[in-house]
Amino acid sequence: MLSLAAMFAVLGYASPASAEVKFGGDASVRLRGQFEDVEYGSYENKEDDLNFAYRVRLKAAADLGSGYFFKAMLTSDNAAGGWNTVSNNNTEDGEIDISNFYFGRMMEKSHYMVGRLPLNAMNNPIFDLAMYPIPTTVGLGAIGIGDQPIGTYNMDRIFGLNYGRKIGNGELNTTLIVLDNDIKDDSNPDGDGLFNDGYALHLSYKASLGNITVEPQAIIALTNLDGLVYEDVTPYVFGANVTIPAGKAKIGVSGFYTAADDESGKYSGGGAADVDYSGYLLRLKGEYGPFMAWVDYNQTNDKTNGYDVDYDNLFVWAQYNYKVYESAMGTFSLTPILRYWAAGQESGSTDKDYSRLRTELVATVSF
Repeated sequence: MLSLAAMFAVLGYASPASAEVKFGGDASVRLRGQFEDVEYGSYENKEDDLNFAYRVRLKAAADLGSGYFFKAMLTSDNAAGGWNTVSNNNTEDGEIDISNFYFGRMMEKSHYMVGRLPLNAMNNPIFDLAMYPIPTTVGLGAIGIGDQPIGTYNMDRIFGLNYGRKIGNGELNTTLIVLDNDIKDDSNPDGDGLFNDGYALHLSYKASLGNITVEPQAIIALTNLDGLVYEDVTPYVFGANVTIPAGKAKIGVSGFYTAADDESGKYSGGGAADVDYSGYLLRLKGEYGPFMAWVDYNQTNDKTNGYDVDYDNLFVWAQYNYKVYESAMGTFSLTPILRYWAAGQESGSTDKDYSRLRTELVATVSF
């Protein structure tokens, strides 16, 4: 970390002709209590844990002039959400890596950029539904739409090429997303060669209607995509985010729908699959000063290979950010967070119920 800081300092003052570079970041320590419970018929299991974790994020932004720019963030890219859990006699891997980076040009009425683009998934759940419509399991160690999967497992970024333009009183954004890189070879003889990769198109238009901000969006698969549970599928997602001011508070409402119907799909672990699923995600969010909370509800029906399975997810996030110290040079804050995820699976006689409560206290210094 000291070497990286020194490198940034040298780059920032290399010569009078170099780009104007600004550096910043944050460092956090987190204390988490985690309480899990799973019920499956007569089977029941509980698991409790208390752990410490830490995260360091280093950010750089360069202004090249005439609207050209470069931005990057370094963090522990091999850890969930960039958080390294203290374990194994402090031998955990806290290696710093490139998490996101992008460059492009900002103009008066348009812009373009390319790279690992940040998604801001905490305020926009469309990618959560697009990439995690069905959980890997309903039980301990579950990975699914609950508990911010894009921010946790995808590091809140995605590789893509973005172009945006002001139209009317809003801005239209189109992003070509690259999701995977498949190669046509002996293990994949049915591939499409150079065009076998996973591509999707993300469209959004953000505009103001009086004091209300509306952002309709859609994600459309352009080629076969590989997901967490199914591969070679072509799903689509559409919906909108709406933000409504209410005095000193702000209310957000989101609703998205997804579906996929692919007879030639397959399971990610192997085996043919006639993929057929549909689902939706609803969010209600509120912000008032340092307090923020939201509730997600998701339901997905999976009829793949003639089965009929319903997945239900309820997720709650609540936090309060308390500024212990604040100056022009940076801040020191304490943030208690509560995260609750309840998931259910209904498929005849194999119903499952899972819940996970996380209570956290995060200390952060930003600079």
